Amino acid sequence: MSNTPFGFGRPSDEGDDKPGQPNDPFGAMGGDMGQFADMLHRFADMLGSQGGDEGPLNWDLAKNIARHTVSEHGDPSIVDAERRQVEDALRLADLWLDEGTVLPAGIRTPQAWSRSEWIENTLPVWSTVCDPIATRMVDSMGGALGGGDLPEEMQAMTGPLVGMIRQMAGAMVGGQAGQALGTLARDVVGSTDVGLPLAPEGVGALLPAGVTAFGKGLEVPEGEVRLYLALREAAHQRLFAHVPWLRTHLLGAVEDYARGITVDLSGIEQAVAGLDLSDPEALQQALGGEIQLQPEETPQQKAALTRLETTLALVEGWVDTVVNSVADGRLPEAAKLAEAVRRRRATGGPAEHTFATLVGLELRPRRLREAGVLWRALTEARGTDGRDAVWEHPDLLPTAGDLDDPDSFVHDKQSDLDISQLTDAPEAPPEENPGEKDDPA
Repeated sequence: MSNTPFGFGRPSDEGDDKPGQPNDPFGAMGGDMGQFADMLHRFADMLGSQGGDEGPLNWDLAKNIARHTVSEHGDPSIVDAERRQVEDALRLADLWLDEGTVLPAGIRTPQAWSRSEWIENTLPVWSTVCDPIATRMVDSMGGALGGGDLPEEMQAMTGPLVGMIRQMAGAMVGGQAGQALGTLARDVVGSTDVGLPLAPEGVGALLPAGVTAFGKGLEVPEGEVRLYLALREAAHQRLFAHVPWLRTHLLGAVEDYARGITVDLSGIEQAVAGLDLSDPEALQQALGGEIQLQPEETPQQKAALTRLETTLALVEGWVDTVVNSVADGRLPEAAKLAEAVRRRRATGGPAEHTFATLVGLELRPRRLREAGVLWRALTEARGTDGRDAVWEHPDLLPTAGDLDDPDSFVHDKQSDLDISQLTDAPEAPPEENPGEKDDPA
């Protein structure tokens, strides 16, 4: 990005700028109001060159910044040998998983991605996840930039330009999202690290660069590391492909949580209130800091947080349970690799960093461990079929209270699992033909 903030011109070395010329910070109107109007119009020119984004967050800008972030650190293209290794690992992983779960394979197209390809392929889902929060950010920032903290004469000027101010805010939020996704792309190993269905339907993917980075220092052959991570990717994809309500349930929980997010703009508001309009770089400093997300302490927000956190923990706990059961006896270093995954979470892995930055959510590793305990206990008590039957309906899924007391869920609630009734509940897939059912009338 240019050192000149948002395309602002600088005074020439000769110091003979004339009013109305690009390097004149005040423009033809003269004084602070003229400079402020010129500043806003320069922002409009900059934003107009970004392309037309209809949402609250400028995703073109976010994608460009994310790709730039990964390219700065090197992002080599995938060579044919790497592609074959990843595809073979994902296919073998699905063969092994057939013995560990009743859910069939979910990967139709195994792929190897570079970090830039991860950004490109997962961006549609990130827009769904982030746009609700981006809307709150943009609304808050628009209020701060066009509200009562500015001098009265400038408030009158910003009135007709509220839409442009919101576009400015969308670009700034897009910049922060781009930085977060670019950083995440350098950390992930596949398409499911954050527990959400990010890949296109039917696609399972690993990043060879991420696989290599994960295995660094473990003293485990890279082929074994790749296969273990392929098992995790393929297990996630079975859930996302064959639990039809799970995708909507997860993304809906993120959206519900986002509605309760507040945006801490105290730093930006203070900077705008004291803005030196004779110094265009002051605006970049005022708007360049990271925006802090803060959850509201309301019952609705707490309920949304619990629902999201519990569902993510259950997904990860199930994957741990299934993968470790099929890897045991097949991969000599399976225990070491499982421990590496746990350690990565505890120290803040991709999911933790992403949700903290983009969604304001800090996942608790304790929930993930408890979910693993529950799924293992279910496997022992009910077998693989009984364990996986829990995914047949959202009402069967363990709650946060069940994670606190897994033994009660496994044993005391066993008789409550009447799946035959729930499959005929109103939540049944709408495409089912009612005419095929027996009609007593």
